[in-house]
Formats: sequence, C-alpha cells, structure tokens
Amino acid sequence: MVDYFRLDIMDWYKRRLITTICLVFAFFLLLFGRLYYLQIIKGDELRQLSENNRVRLQSILPMRGLIFDRHGALMVDNRPSFNLAILLKDTENPEVTVKRAAELLDISPEYFLERLKQSKEVSPYRPFVLKRDINRDELGLIEAHRLELPGIFIVVEPRRFYIEEGVACHLIGYLSEISKRELESGQYPNNRLGDLIGKFGIERAYESFLHGKCGSRYVEVNSRGQVIKVLKTVKAVPGDNIYLTIDLELQHKAEELMRGRVGAVVAMDPKSGEVLAMVSSPGFDQNAFIDGMSYKDWDKLVTNPFRPLENKAIQGQYPPGSIFKIITAMAALEEGVIDRRTKLFCPGYYIYGTRRFRCWKDGGHGNLNVVEALAKSCDVFFYQLGERLGVDVLARYAKLCGLGARTGIDLDNEAKGLVPTSEWKLREKGVSWQGGETLSVAVGQSFNLVTPIQMVSLIGAVANGGIRYRPLTVKRIESSNGHLVKAERPEPMGRLPVSQTTLQIIREGLLKAVNTREGTGWVSQIPGLKVAGKTGTAQVVTIKRKNVEDESEAILHQFRDHAWFIAFAPSEDPKIAVAVLIEHGGYGGEAAAPVAKELIESYLKDGV
Repeated sequence: MVDYFRLDIMDWYKRRLITTICLVFAFFLLLFGRLYYLQIIKGDELRQLSENNRVRLQSILPMRGLIFDRHGALMVDNRPSFNLAILLKDTENPEVTVKRAAELLDISPEYFLERLKQSKEVSPYRPFVLKRDINRDELGLIEAHRLELPGIFIVVEPRRFYIEEGVACHLIGYLSEISKRELESGQYPNNRLGDLIGKFGIERAYESFLHGKCGSRYVEVNSRGQVIKVLKTVKAVPGDNIYLTIDLELQHKAEELMRGRVGAVVAMDPKSGEVLAMVSSPGFDQNAFIDGMSYKDWDKLVTNPFRPLENKAIQGQYPPGSIFKIITAMAALEEGVIDRRTKLFCPGYYIYGTRRFRCWKDGGHGNLNVVEALAKSCDVFFYQLGERLGVDVLARYAKLCGLGARTGIDLDNEAKGLVPTSEWKLREKGVSWQGGETLSVAVGQSFNLVTPIQMVSLIGAVANGGIRYRPLTVKRIESSNGHLVKAERPEPMGRLPVSQTTLQIIREGLLKAVNTREGTGWVSQIPGLKVAGKTGTAQVVTIKRKNVEDESEAILHQFRDHAWFIAFAPSEDPKIAVAVLIEHGGYGGEAAAPVAKELIESYLKDGV
C-alpha cells in the first residue's frame, strides 16, 4: 500500500516536472521566437528607431561662397540667422504646436499651417524651417516657452546678405527656397525641401560653385528631443568665392545715372569682353526674396509696368534705331556699293514708289559721304544704301556681327533679338517682303530687335579691330582658402565681316559723331578725351500728334521713342565700351548720350 502510494506520488511529481519543463521550454521558445523577430526580421528598422530616439543626425549647412568685384570689394556676404524649425517626430499634434508658436510670434496661424503642409513631404526625423531669421525678441519668446512647444527648436545657419540693396541685383541675382519641381528635376541632388538655392543671375548660374558641401553632426538627445551631447561632427565645406568682372565704383556710378529712368546700361572692356558694369532699371531688393515674399509684394513686382524683374541688359529686345546704320555702312562698303568718297544727296526725304520716307532733319543734309552720314545720322543716305543692298544682304552682315543670336554671356534667359529676312517674313507672317520695308530695316526700324548686351558687344568689336568677344561676368573663382578653382579667359566668338579699311572708315564716322558740332552725339564729347559713338532713336509706334493730343502725358509716354547711345573711348586705345538704352527717352543724343558721357568720364578721368 505504501509502495503504491509512493509510486503514485512519484508519477505525480514526474508529470508536474514534465509539464513545468514543457512550459519553460515553450516560454523560452516563445522568447527566442520574439527575439528572432525583433533582432533578425525587424532588427534594422527597430535599430533605426532606437537610434533616432537617442542619436540624431543633424545637417550643418555650409557657408555660401562670397561674391566680390574685380578689385576684391565685397558685394555679397553671409551672416548668422536664427530659424524657427519643427521636428515632426517630437510632437504629437503639430497643428496645435505651430498655432501656439504663431500666437507667441504674432504671426498668422495660416502661414505656419501652410508651411506645415509642406513639411509632410520631409522625413519626420529631419527639421523643417517654419520661419527664417527671427529676431532676438522672438528668439527669447520661443526659448521661454519651450515646454509648450514640443518639436519646436531653433536652427542657426548662415544667411545670405546682399550688402547694398539693389546694387547689381539683376547681375548677381537672389536666393529662394527650392521648389518641389526643381527637386524632382535631378539638377540639385544635394538639396532637400526648404533649402535655399540661386534663382537668378550669378547666384543661379554658379550655384554648383557657390553652394558648398553640407556637414553633419551626430547628437544624443533625451525623450524631449533636447540635445544632451555631441557625439561626432563632420565639418561643412564652404562654397567657392566668386570675383566678378564688375568694377563696383563704376557700377555705383551707372546705378546713380539710371536712377529714375527705365532702361539698361552695359559697360565692357572691348579688349577682353569683361563686363565692367551692368544696370537694369528699375531694380529690386534681393534680400526680400530670402524669407519668402508675400503674395501681395510678389504681385507688385510682377505687375509693375516697368518690369523690375527683367534684366533689360540681356532680356530686353528693342528696335536698334540709327545705331544699326553701322551695320548698313559696313555692308555697303564691303559689297562695293559705295566707297569712302561716294556722296549721296539728302533733301530731307526719299521717294520710294508712292511713299515718302523722311529724314530726321526736315531741311535735309545735302551732299555727304559715309563718314559724314554716320556722324550726322542721315536717314536718307542709309535709305539709299538699304535699297541697293536688299534686306537679305543686310541680314547676312547683321548676323555675322552677332545680331539675332545670343552673345553667350554666362547668365540665364538671354534673348536672341531678331534679324528679319525675306524668307523669315514669308514663313512667320505669310506675306512677301516689300521693298519699302528694307529702307526701314536699313535705319534700324521695321522688325529689327536687339539687346543692349549685343550692342555693347558690337561697338566693342568695332573698337578693338573687329574681334567679337563673349561677354564675361566672372573673372575668377577661388576656394574658401584662396586656391584658384577657375580663371576665365577672353573668348573670341568670331570677327566682324569687314576689312580693317572699312573699320577705320566706320570709326572715323563715329569719332565725328561725338567730336564735331554737327554730330548727333556732340553732347557726349569730353574735352581732352576722344570718344567715338553713335546715337539711336528707335521708333516705338508710328503715330500722328493729332491722334494723341488729347491724351494724358502718362499715355503719351508709351509712344515716345527709345533712346540709344553706344560708344567707346579713348578712340586711339579703347579701354571701355558702353551701351545705354533709355526706354521712351526720346532722342538718343539728348537722353542716352549724357549717361554714357558721365560713365566714360568717371571711368577714364576719375581713375575708377
């Protein structure tokens, strides 16, 4: 009985032991399975989550390259900026958080909420900037209420600073936030949403040099996302510095001369193609673009009738007026239609078919040769040359002189202008070319369109003996530690299609245009300095005074002629070539020539 009882107890213990072992085994099997799932199957994902809860990777933005003038004068700098940012990972209710931040900063909540929508496309572990460059008072408010703003923190980064508001704004350009379309284009592989990139001018054209390389910092954070310590830092590499061909003092003078005027000025070294000054008026403040412009301010810019966002120096297309007579004279001399001694008569008009084409001088210029015709800008003389040459010959010479094509300047969106031909008109307008239209083309009217940069390139080539240089805006690029990265060299784009004899005749006419009282550019003559130049008055629309005499002056302004003047000096050893275009300025000799005179005098006589 006892043995049976003992045996029964032993069986009971044995069963309990086996059950316990099975339960323990099952527990360890379950534990092992869970560990396998967490460490093997989900290991990479959980490891990343764990590290992001403890270790964060922060991007360090590089200092953008500086921009200097040709002599090393600083034009564009960087300064520290305190930016309000949000990390979506550290806030449970982003909408409530940004509304509270907007309340503290007295900013419209809608602005922050709109920014928050954009942040949804960014990784929740990466900071997204809500507002750039907050002031010290705003910074103090945010820091004082940090506990109420989970996920909100301050990022300090370099901010672009354009030292002089509006100076060379069209040439230098500006920065603005990269768009989603630009990101998707693949042209900006090292950028992300919220980054600032060059959108215009040098800032855009040389973005790859100026941007630099981002650095990184690994930091340990607590449960609130606050940094406990820095674990590792990889320094950012600053962008390269750019030295422009611009002479800042000359640029200031050009800006001053164009203040209150609409148009463009370009000054160039005729022996290298280096742009010494470039002004498009009116301009704009580049600093206003960095923080993001309001719709109201943007609308003011884009609807301004004087087009402040257009770089008129390279994008503005205008009839050349009488400065085109240089091309007509070249063609006539080279084709043997006239020579230096040929004289034609101007009674003040020219009859072609049933039409009477008038000269600008009612009484006419009498008998004159090509040198005198250039100096006095006689329309009738060039009407006759145009009739003898034909539109297609004029077009061939114009194109060989660089018109109707981009100059190759290293800025975006350069316009080509237009050189009309008989084939072009038939193709584009569906009608044949009329002989009378050639007379208008010969004096720079009809369908002719040119840009100021093309005109300064043309007069520069006339000055230097016939070489057309690609306009340069950058002289050299250096790394932040002063090592040369790239040096620009003068780049010939071709030669004018004329002999040196022809060029000498043209230069003689341009010299007389400025230095004789009968010359249309007399007002630009500088005592002790030989300036050669050509005026141009480009008709905007054919209109009779009786049709507009009852209109307001503001309306009449739209119909005034554009004023041109192109020149170089000194004539015997040219150091500067200038093109001036004043929209609706009237006569070139009255409106544009005085601007060129002061610019040339400032550069050559004041030792700029």
